[in-house]
Amino acid sequence: MEIRPILSALLRSKTGAVLVALQVAISLAILANALHIVNLRQAVAARPSGIAQEEQVVHIGVRHLVKSSANEQAALQKRETAALRAVAGVRSAAFTNQFPLSQSGHMSSVAADPKQERETGHVALYYSPDSLIQTWQMQLVEGRDFRPEEIMDIDNDAEGDAFPAFALITRTLASKLWPNASGVVGKTFYNGTGSDAKALRVVGVVERLQTIGGGRGDKGELSMILPIRMTNGFGTIYAIRAEAGQRERVTREAQAALRAANGAGNPVILDTTAFEQTRKNRYRADMALSWMLITVSVLLLIITASGIVGMASLWVIQRRKQIGVRRALGARKVDILRYFITENIMITTVGVVAGVMLAAGLNQLLVAQLHMARLPLGYLVSGAAVFWALGVAAVYGPAWRAASTSPALATRST
Repeated sequence: MEIRPILSALLRSKTGAVLVALQVAISLAILANALHIVNLRQAVAARPSGIAQEEQVVHIGVRHLVKSSANEQAALQKRETAALRAVAGVRSAAFTNQFPLSQSGHMSSVAADPKQERETGHVALYYSPDSLIQTWQMQLVEGRDFRPEEIMDIDNDAEGDAFPAFALITRTLASKLWPNASGVVGKTFYNGTGSDAKALRVVGVVERLQTIGGGRGDKGELSMILPIRMTNGFGTIYAIRAEAGQRERVTREAQAALRAANGAGNPVILDTTAFEQTRKNRYRADMALSWMLITVSVLLLIITASGIVGMASLWVIQRRKQIGVRRALGARKVDILRYFITENIMITTVGVVAGVMLAAGLNQLLVAQLHMARLPLGYLVSGAAVFWALGVAAVYGPAWRAASTSPALATRST
């Protein structure tokens, strides 16, 4: 089939073709970037936290209504921990000051050298007198866990500079502190900078442990754990790992055990959160945005397809006599069908080319203003293929009706 006659016909009546091409271009630009954002958001939401088998983990916050001395609080923490470990189905329990993705907690600056004017990183500061490696089942890739003699009792209300000398850090933090080091166990880094910086010696490295905020990129895995039993802090939190399939029962019995460990004279308020729910809460906004963008993308495809169908139907009506004459002169159904499909492919191609350039420009704006990742070429190629296929599918119905019109009916005067 000759392309030139189709192009000449389009140029003689180009308003409709321009509108369809413009609709395809805008839809492609929005669709490619929207799906890229969806993919980025869902990838962030699916990142491993560092806690293995998250569905087995629950965190219980304990608020004591009766204030006691630091020694009494330390003894109570030990009693509560022992009570939790005695619950049937509890594989491990550990005190912690905070937990990943909780969106609330303690951050601290660290540096490889105390003489640095700027910090090396801003990290999530976890501490526990128990083994969080065991309870959270983090992957230890270098070194060891804390030893009992390395644990330090610290009264948050007491004056002084008490601070532990040892730390567990994530692989990401190790790479940030010492980019070219093959091993970091035994190396010293500092909590803070300047004269107040506290030296910490690395005893072990875990594969990952997300921060309380779960930020994007490497910032989301800058974490360290210190061997501290804190009293007079902001509250007590226990991480509990249950046997598979027993989390709900274990949670109920753990709550009862905590109340029993405190006795009737020391009432407590318990705040219980399964880690699965913690993850959902952290990424609720990301998932909501993803579904909103998916909905917008589907609507764009529907609107674009409707526009192509409507314009093709209008062209069929306008060319009814022309179609009848061609059929009378021997044109087959397949010739009429091919004519309209070829015409639509030409229009869609112009829209796709414009859409690719518009999508790249929109992505460049997002990169500059929102520091997003650049749009991979695959999204543009896939988007172009989708709109070409959409164009053919949308025009096929009107084109088939045109090809099926009998010459006598098509040439009849109205």
